[in-house]
Amino acid sequence: MRIKRILSALALAGMAAGPAAAANPEVVFHTNRGDIRLELYAEQAPVTVENFLAYVDAGFYDGTIFHRVIPGFVLQGGGFTEDLERRETRAPITNEADNGLNNERGTLSMARTQAKDSATSQFFINLADNAFLDHGVRDFGYAVFARVVEGMDVVDEMASVPTGRRQGMADVPLQPLLVESAERVEP
Repeated sequence: MRIKRILSALALAGMAAGPAAAANPEVVFHTNRGDIRLELYAEQAPVTVENFLAYVDAGFYDGTIFHRVIPGFVLQGGGFTEDLERRETRAPITNEADNGLNNERGTLSMARTQAKDSATSQFFINLADNAFLDHGVRDFGYAVFARVVEGMDVVDEMASVPTGRRQGMADVPLQPLLVESAERVEP
């Protein structure tokens, strides 16, 4: 009987502590090659996740392409239409590359220029472990903010398409890799 009372007290204490932590937000990219489901690291990269979700919620990524494919390295998207017209973005965000997350295969990071805090809407999916992109390895680094939880086979298939030069850009897929829509989904 004493054990039951202790277990009851422990259960009540746990309930009094409040609800369990909320699950990380998730997003699905519906592409012309299949779906890619992402888990976002809201706790480790709050500014980046808030920025990314604002673009998702606004429908910004709908109709964009993965415009840069480098097999064994990255698949980059989030800023251009099929005609390689650049979408107008919001202001750049603070680089959160010092959040303890690493550029490992299947993770997403924010693309940026040489300027540390220049990321806006573009991101890349790491196709391999790219430790040289991590914080402090060669510079401030590239902020990891999510990972592919379903659809890495779709990503790998996209990474195998032929690429070439188009409108002054290199590594552009010769067949469009289109994000038909992006939406938040329940974890």
